Amino acid sequence: MAKQRTRRSSGRKQRERRRRLRLAGISVIGLLLIALILFWAKVWPYVLGIALLAVVGVAGGHLWRTHRRLRREDLQWRAEDQVRSGRRTLSEVDAMSGTEFEEFVAGLCRRDGCTRVQVVGGAGDNGADVRGVMPDGRSFVIQCKRYTPSSAIASREMRDLLGARVHFKADLAVFVTTTRFTRPSVDFAKDNHILAVHRDHLGLWNSGTALPALADVNGAGQGDRRHQVRWKETYNP
Repeated sequence: MAKQRTRRSSGRKQRERRRRLRLAGISVIGLLLIALILFWAKVWPYVLGIALLAVVGVAGGHLWRTHRRLRREDLQWRAEDQVRSGRRTLSEVDAMSGTEFEEFVAGLCRRDGCTRVQVVGGAGDNGADVRGVMPDGRSFVIQCKRYTPSSAIASREMRDLLGARVHFKADLAVFVTTTRFTRPSVDFAKDNHILAVHRDHLGLWNSGTALPALADVNGAGQGDRRHQVRWKETYNP
């Protein structure tokens, strides 16, 4: 019983303390309002300034939080896109349309740090499908050919790309395909300083090898005659 009386007494004291605090708070607010009304002519510039600072602070905080959120979402999207790109197989590339393949190649260029990358393929493209600037400042044009792996790129298509390089005054010309190049087209590419990216090199590029690194193996990688026979057996069942 004594403990219950003690608890009830303690509860009453706490409630009384909270009531007094509320009354004190109300009194302070009332006094501030009365003072504000009485001296409004003198204090209104300060009140207005404080209000404006509060608005600016709230707006600035909102913009800062929005910026942080958008930046976080952008980083997350980029990370997910890199994962998707890394998992994209050449079989999936084979299933793309011509326009999708051009966008795919443009995306690989951007991944490697190229700037001002744009897809320009279509009617009247003057032999170029993708244009941009390499990380070292050289301009480039790319011809994209999403052909079946059983076909081959003839040298006449290389000549179209050479014309595009001259037309756009580009420093570098790149031919990217999902198949292979004929021997004459490879010779033409090397003689005219065209980077020829065949199917195997495209696989390397898609897997993370940077485009400039492929220049070191330009004209190579298609194997000997036995490799060509196995290629035909694989893609011409």
